[in-house]
Amino acid sequence: MKKIFHLSSCSTCQRILQELSPDSETVLQDIKGQNIDAVTLDWLKEKAGSYEALFSKRAIKYRSLGLNEQALTEADYREWLLKEYTFLKRPVILHGENAFVGNAKKEVEAAKAVFQS
Repeated sequence: MKKIFHLSSCSTCQRILQELSPDSETVLQDIKGQNIDAVTLDWLKEKAGSYEALFSKRAIKYRSLGLNEQALTEADYREWLLKEYTFLKRPVILHGENAFVGNAKKEVEAAKAVFQS
């Protein structure tokens, strides 16, 4: 399976999509229109090691909701990820059994290597 969870209004996601040049078999899912589902999120957690690793603390809502002042548990991270699309680190790139989360240079380069092979 090839799938990319992204935010269409995010210039970083747009840039990374251009770099990846996904083919017509790749499913592009705009998380604002359709957030990630629980089954996929749980699978990603196994790949990333924790829900916290999938959670974006850069999201504006993180501070505005006061989450930065709370001691969040893994269950809290999961709940917020399913509730609010903005908390998912993006893009999330799935290719077979590989998962690449976020826009860190090493993640993008690893995703490009898999996509272009």
